[in-house]
Amino acid sequence: MSPQSYRSGTAAEALAPQVAAAYQYCEAVTGSQAKNFSYGIRLLPLPKRRAMSAIYALARRIDDIGDGSWSDERKFEELGRTRALLDEIREGSVEPEDTDPVKVALAHSCSLFPIPLDSFDELIDGMEMDVRGTTYETFDQLRHYCRCVAGTIGVLSLAVFGCTDPKRGAEYADTLGLALQLTNILRDVREDAGNGRIYLPAEDLARYGCEPEGFGLAVPPPGQDFHGLILFEARRAQGYFDEGLRLLPMLDRRSRACVGAMAGIYHRVLERIVAEPEAVLSGRVSLPGWEKAYVALSGLVGGRSA
Repeated sequence: MSPQSYRSGTAAEALAPQVAAAYQYCEAVTGSQAKNFSYGIRLLPLPKRRAMSAIYALARRIDDIGDGSWSDERKFEELGRTRALLDEIREGSVEPEDTDPVKVALAHSCSLFPIPLDSFDELIDGMEMDVRGTTYETFDQLRHYCRCVAGTIGVLSLAVFGCTDPKRGAEYADTLGLALQLTNILRDVREDAGNGRIYLPAEDLARYGCEPEGFGLAVPPPGQDFHGLILFEARRAQGYFDEGLRLLPMLDRRSRACVGAMAGIYHRVLERIVAEPEAVLSGRVSLPGWEKAYVALSGLVGGRSA
């Protein structure tokens, strides 16, 4: 199917009503489900903002499958259907009248930007690891998981942003995604433990004498150095932030502001974890809405948001 079949009217940018509605759906999902992400993409011009919303909406669907209450068998079936959806987009067989708004919006975005759909397949690979309950003995194993579930989002985003050095930019985007995911893991460590998921590597837990059960306790057990463990992982994430943020000069101003805003919000969360590592054992560390807005505005006007 040609990109023209998605358009209506005489203006080149006019969208068919079904496509416009599909994007509205994706933007609504993004606004309600991804506060940090939505703060960043508000800074983009409309076509890029729509494309990023479509990317997020499918990523959100994949994540919701993995975290849902279905049986593992049903989850694998749904993830398989998502792979089939990607094949439909690759084949160019998605029509604007399709009843799946995420599919319609993403197919249209692929007609405008060189979105690497294989990255979604990697994201599904990572979600299948979650469904299987995969644990990680070494940091190299965890890094592979993080690159599946977060580095891929960086690569997908870069296809929409554009970059002056695509090869190096993709490497930095992948590294920045790794930093964001490590921050997520630290922020959500108590919640994940309550759901039976421990992401931090077993080798690191052993180094600091920590047992997985301790993540569910607000006060660390005697002899288990959760302070040292969380601080070690947080400083590791900071190193990846330092490297990944080298991407920013390779982007145009508004894309740079978008990435700076999203990364800046997570980086501030990470700074709070470094300042008080035990806080993650009490609950999720987060920023108030006003501070997120400040970070986003700082990036737009050229300040240091990260």
